[in-house]
Amino acid sequence: MEPEQGETERRPKRVRKRRQAPSELGGAAEAMRAGWQRAARLPLVKKPRLSTILFTENCEVTHDQLCELLKYAILGKSSVPKPSWCQLFHQNYLNNVVIFVLQGMSQLHFYKFYLEFGYLRKAFRHKFRLPSPSSDFLAEITGLQKKEATGDLSTTSTESLPSVSSNVSVNLQNDPIIQKYGSKKVGVTKCLLTKEEMEKFQFPLQGFPDCEDFVPTKCNGSVTDSSPLFGLDCEMCLTSKGRELTRVALVAEGGGCVMDELVKPDNKILDYLTSFSGITKQSLDPVTTKLKDVQKKLKALLPASAVLVGHSLDLDLKALRMVHPYVIDTSLLYVREQGRRFKLKFLAKAILGKDIQNPNRLGHDATEDARTALELAQYFLKYGPKKVAELNLEAIVNRQELQAADQELSGTAGTQQPNASVLDCLHSAGQKLLLLTREAETSKLSSSGNCQTVTCLSNKEVLEQARVEMPLFPFSIVQFSFERLSPALAEEMNQRLIIKWTEMSTVYAGPFSKTCNVAAVKTLFKSFGPVHSIALILETHQPHFRVQYEVLEAAQLAIESLNGAVVEGGRIQVQRPVTELTLDCDTLLNELEEDAENRGAIYLSGVSEAFREHLLQQSSLFVGLEAVILPKDFKTGKQRSYCFLKFKTFCSAQSALKIFRSNEWKLKGRHALTPRHFYTWLQSLPPESRRSPGLQLESPSLEQQALQILNMDHPKITAWRWGRKIGKLYHSLGPGTLCLILLPGTKSTHGSLPGLGLMGIKSEEERVIPDTCL
Repeated sequence: MEPEQGETERRPKRVRKRRQAPSELGGAAEAMRAGWQRAARLPLVKKPRLSTILFTENCEVTHDQLCELLKYAILGKSSVPKPSWCQLFHQNYLNNVVIFVLQGMSQLHFYKFYLEFGYLRKAFRHKFRLPSPSSDFLAEITGLQKKEATGDLSTTSTESLPSVSSNVSVNLQNDPIIQKYGSKKVGVTKCLLTKEEMEKFQFPLQGFPDCEDFVPTKCNGSVTDSSPLFGLDCEMCLTSKGRELTRVALVAEGGGCVMDELVKPDNKILDYLTSFSGITKQSLDPVTTKLKDVQKKLKALLPASAVLVGHSLDLDLKALRMVHPYVIDTSLLYVREQGRRFKLKFLAKAILGKDIQNPNRLGHDATEDARTALELAQYFLKYGPKKVAELNLEAIVNRQELQAADQELSGTAGTQQPNASVLDCLHSAGQKLLLLTREAETSKLSSSGNCQTVTCLSNKEVLEQARVEMPLFPFSIVQFSFERLSPALAEEMNQRLIIKWTEMSTVYAGPFSKTCNVAAVKTLFKSFGPVHSIALILETHQPHFRVQYEVLEAAQLAIESLNGAVVEGGRIQVQRPVTELTLDCDTLLNELEEDAENRGAIYLSGVSEAFREHLLQQSSLFVGLEAVILPKDFKTGKQRSYCFLKFKTFCSAQSALKIFRSNEWKLKGRHALTPRHFYTWLQSLPPESRRSPGLQLESPSLEQQALQILNMDHPKITAWRWGRKIGKLYHSLGPGTLCLILLPGTKSTHGSLPGLGLMGIKSEEERVIPDTCL
């Protein structure tokens, strides 16, 4: 649902200060009425608020996307674009930004030592995955480039490009374009993405998950270097089911537009994304063309040997819900270091001398973008990789960033350039960044002119300095450094975590009579959620069933519904296996329910397509509904028979749960226990980590290893101690502070561990938590 832009709140604190406490009931009622009358006369106060409904499907937020949010938090929409992955309302009411970085920790730490992180998991409603870090995490999230710009680049038109290469010493052999394509000219087939590359960059492919209902083009595989090229670009809007197509443009090799269609989405539009798409309600209202119409037209227009060209073309094909195996993606064709990509606007200016995506124009022009991508591919084919490498595009990008910074110094820039860093934004606002760290020499950030760096000798000193220095700076990064896990310990922790979750998601049920209806029993247990396996246990005097669920909520719902119930003529018990990994299961379940991310979420089983349609029709019944999360099968891509609904408050979620359990809806459900990104991560773990549940005994040889956990340097103790300390530090922050806690993850030759981010805005109403709760 689209958040309300004008959302406001009153100041209850002022009302409480003036309220009296009469001893008589009549006096109390009169005082209450007087209090509300005074509250009605108070000025309305806007408060900064976060919404993360626009999360990507894998719940991963890149370092560049983090940088988007940080820049927007500093300057607001008048100077920088809004972040693409979340919404920050009333940015101008933010007072401070504070980032706590727990260097050396990862998502694995957080969920392996979930109970030890105490308050942090309760305080931060928004959690998201982070990719494995690069060598300079701080420079990545603040938008600093690692390469220093050289050469005098006063303009980036094609006429000035030769002088760029003559003034800059370019080592062509190390250029990523030369390393991929060589120095000789190449043909069309050499520029095509391979199937492996398309899979890596998540292009839709026939037979792959999530692509079963995608429409294939009539390509017959006869692609050669003389095959025709077509430029393609699409614009999207945000609907109740995600991003959907609103415009498609197709341009032929000569530059002529052969297709430019507006498309009416099938679902309710929440945001037209006009600043990017140029689409408005007025322009789309009279449109009757649907997605299936443009799919049919594209199939008719494209010859069998067509090659599609676009910039980030995977997004366009997903919006079209079409599969085409032969593509040239200019964001990947013009290879950049470390997997980064050049913007289409930059390439258009640097290569073609064209100015596109004019900020004074409403949104992008799909035909212009399609034609530009096509011309970029033609330039590459005509002049070859060596010519492109000699242009030294990386130096041009860096030079543009320096020019943007100079413009800010002279006061000539109206808005920040897309590649501006967090430091550039702070400088334009007349502010400096505070960096507290033990590892100043490892980051480019510490040597930047607009950064006040305080280097400490220990984490304890970082903590002490943070208490003193943070209130003096509007933007602070506080970095703690912890010992990284050894590869062997990381692998063991991964395995034990997945085993623990498997055992917690497993129930044993019985006893049943020997003549029970096995099919009926299986159907009963499947009604609580997706089942991984059901086994009939005959080792006992009377039969039992072992049911392993795919989600923890289903197992808990089965226990709550059936333990002690009469099934198939007998009273049964439903319980989890008791192992060393499930001894604290009840405690963990209680804490999961109190997690800030789960407080407003509910789990429902028995969901069908009819339910989804009914929910949209009856959405007015559910106050505060923020998002409907419809999980898909990891292998087939089909939607599952369960879902999660996310509400603004716990009370709204509780009210909705009662409605869904009523006779009208007849669904089974309970409050959610797990965040969405957690299952995405579990599914990404290697299958060898999984095993059937069963009794585990601690062998005597591991007794010494178990005793080592009591050592103060063990990751478990570290998580407990520093979770408490950072929790106290968070409570010292003033209201209106955007706070992020980042566990960057680790990367080594032995493997990578993804990171985790926690995010929230400190509110005035947050009470001080007693020390025992931290």
